[in-house]
Amino acid sequence: MIADDEEGHDLDLFCVPRHYENDLDKVIIPHGLIMDRTERLARDIIRDMGGHHIVALCVLKGGYKFFADLLDYIKALNQNSDKSVPLTVDFIRVKSYCNDKSTNSVKVIGGDELSNLAGKVSVDIVETGRTMQTLLSLLSECNPKMVKVVSLLVKRTPRSSGYRPDYIGFEVPDAFLVGYALDYNEYFRDLSHICILNDQAKEKYKV
Repeated sequence: MIADDEEGHDLDLFCVPRHYENDLDKVIIPHGLIMDRTERLARDIIRDMGGHHIVALCVLKGGYKFFADLLDYIKALNQNSDKSVPLTVDFIRVKSYCNDKSTNSVKVIGGDELSNLAGKVSVDIVETGRTMQTLLSLLSECNPKMVKVVSLLVKRTPRSSGYRPDYIGFEVPDAFLVGYALDYNEYFRDLSHICILNDQAKEKYKV
C-alpha cells in the first residue's frame, strides 16, 4: 500500500527521459519495485490456478507492459519449477479517459475469441471500477470456467464502485499516475517508473 502522504522519490535519483523532467512531481513506484512485486504476483497466480489452462487477456494500451512482464515471470516459473500451467494470450483495447478525467463511457475493442476465455484477465489500473465491471459483464456472456483479475494498481478514490481485483500489485493514492505504459493522452508510456503527473503537464499535453 502506497500511503496518501507518501513523499515519493526525487526525480534526480532515477533515470527519467529529459523531455519529461519538468512534467513530473515525483517517482512514486520505482521500476525495480514494480518488477519485484510483479514476480510475486506471478508466483501467487501459478499457485492458485492449479493445472487450469490460463487464457491471459491483456487490456490495452496501458496494461501491455505489466502484462508482458507478468507473463515473462509466469513463463519462467513454468520452465523452472515442478508445477506449470498451460498459457495462451489475447488482447482487448479499452478507452475510458479524456485528458485526466475518467469518463462514463467505456469503449471495448478486440478480443478475437473471447468464448475461449477460461482464466486470467490483466488490467493496468483500477480506479472507479466501472471499466472492469463492463469487461466482466462482457466476459460473463462467454461463460468462461472462471475469470480472475490481476491489476498492478488500485486507486483509493471516493469515485470507486467498490470493485476489488483478485490480485493487486499496489494500492495507490488518488493522483494521476503515468509511466510503465500508463499514459496521459498517449504521452509517458516510455517512462520506466510510475510517477505523479504535475498540473503544468496536464495543460501542456491536453487535447
